[in-house]
Amino acid sequence: MNTKYKDLIEQTFDFPQEEFETQNGNLFFHGIDLMALTEQYGSPLKFTYLPKISENINRAKGWFNKAIKKLDYKGNYNYSYCTKSSHFKYVLEEALKNDIHIETSSAFDIDIVKSLKKAGKLKDDAFVLCNGFKRDQYIANIASLIDGGHTNCIPIIDNYEELDLLLYETKSKFKVGIRIASEEEPKFEFYTSRLGIGYKNIVSFYEKRIAENPQIELKMLHFFINTGIKDNAYYWSELLKCLRVYINLKKICPTLDSLNIGGGFPIKNSLAFNYDYEYMVEEIINQINTACNEAGVEVPNIFTEFGSFTVGESGGAIYEVLYQKKQNDREKWNMINSSFITTLPDSWAISKRFIMLPVNKWNKQYERVLLGGLTCDSDDYYNSEQHINAIYLPVYEKEKPLFIGFFNTGAYQETIGGFGGLQHCLIPNPKHILIDRNENGEITTKLFKGQQKSEELLSILGYEND
Repeated sequence: MNTKYKDLIEQTFDFPQEEFETQNGNLFFHGIDLMALTEQYGSPLKFTYLPKISENINRAKGWFNKAIKKLDYKGNYNYSYCTKSSHFKYVLEEALKNDIHIETSSAFDIDIVKSLKKAGKLKDDAFVLCNGFKRDQYIANIASLIDGGHTNCIPIIDNYEELDLLLYETKSKFKVGIRIASEEEPKFEFYTSRLGIGYKNIVSFYEKRIAENPQIELKMLHFFINTGIKDNAYYWSELLKCLRVYINLKKICPTLDSLNIGGGFPIKNSLAFNYDYEYMVEEIINQINTACNEAGVEVPNIFTEFGSFTVGESGGAIYEVLYQKKQNDREKWNMINSSFITTLPDSWAISKRFIMLPVNKWNKQYERVLLGGLTCDSDDYYNSEQHINAIYLPVYEKEKPLFIGFFNTGAYQETIGGFGGLQHCLIPNPKHILIDRNENGEITTKLFKGQQKSEELLSILGYEND
């Protein structure tokens, strides 16, 4: 009878997969022996596999360029990275190796842009698309970038007042985009996004505020769907509404030449994940091409803003199961040596699913368990997994520690959970490891940040002089 954990996975899913395989009962991720990594650095730990960032960027570029060529599309494609997904220097520097552009969302983002430009990492002709709700400091920083000669800095107008704020702050000529306030999915508590300007008001806004002002050039229409690019009636309906606005605007605004289809691609959250990226890209290009050709207007250059898709699948976290608590006849709690609330906040805040797999003991029998974190909070647990809430792991043995990994955690977790600051119940941040490959393709690792120490937390709390 097949009762090993490896048998369960191989019978349930198509396994091994592109990034996952096992050797001698241990899990390998992109050829990285995770048990050896854990033995070298200890746990808990987080890691970032940098080559995956470049790989996903170039996958997307390939899909769009293939569709553009196949459909004889006359515009070009531009990949931009949403910095809010992960602001870390190592992420931006890896992403920018691939001739991409940047999308920002706050004032400090512009300081990062300036730092990257000064270091020669961001080209002077790269597009810097400034999204988000803008007030004094953000406006001032955008203006300083424009005044400094970065002509492809494009503030995306989110509300009517932002244009006046920009005009007050700079006398330079500048380009702008306009964000469409798309309608949300029916299940949302509200009908229209709080961001952007309504479909019906965009043309009149352009005519009254931009058309006759020689200082401003309307360059881009920005379309964003909060739930991402999905093959459903809601997405295609909103895209067609957007295209009608683009066509009407293009007929009276010759400088408009770009359409930003914000809203990202999904990333793999289960071993059973299935998404036809090539089909979606081709259908998006086809819809835009058809609508514009039928209306007799030039097709736009296409921009995308991929954040999670860029960096999400590069990240992972490894924990040790410290102890198993049997609370009743049915429930076994495997307690990890960290906290889900602090290290994977999306897992409890929005019930986001990550791929969860054991790092070792794949040749052992398995059992059904619950996973609990170290804090005293009842929400510090994880139960969303590819087995539909049930979590199966190799049996717990006190003498032979079990290590578990969470994968594709590279987007948002550090910025939402906090990095280097206070954590719930003062659970320290895990150490963070950067994994790369050298010119010979050999795996290299280095410690980016050690585990938080007591002194760091006490200093923040004001105890440093006691």
